[in-house]
Amino acid sequence: MSTIVFPDVERLVVDHLKNRAELAGVVVDNRPPAGFDGTQKVVLISRAGGAWADDLHLDRPLVDLEVYGPDKTTAHSVALSARAALLEVVGTSYGGAFVADLAEADGPRWLPDYNRPNGNRYLSTVRLSVRPA
Repeated sequence: MSTIVFPDVERLVVDHLKNRAELAGVVVDNRPPAGFDGTQKVVLISRAGGAWADDLHLDRPLVDLEVYGPDKTTAHSVALSARAALLEVVGTSYGGAFVADLAEADGPRWLPDYNRPNGNRYLSTVRLSVRPA
């Protein structure tokens, strides 16, 4: 029996989004930048669950995109740009992984961050289908 090596889906999504022209000036990472208070233009990527589908040989992670901005309109605009850019990850390879599919589980929704009261946040969740090497 061979050992399955699961790809780091957080890093896969971060690396796919961080240098996109439509997200210029936006910090994309899986952890908040230093001094983060929720008012910067930031997309935070976190694996939120999902499961291995053994019969399909797929990792099917749920990935959250927390999108922040200095105001609600800007945060929404960044959320829509990240949403569109992430759709283009299907069919790409990352390290030893191939992204076979992506489906939105929950599109961008306004979700105030009560830990960062000055922040403006939209949250969305996608389900990736990733074939490990």
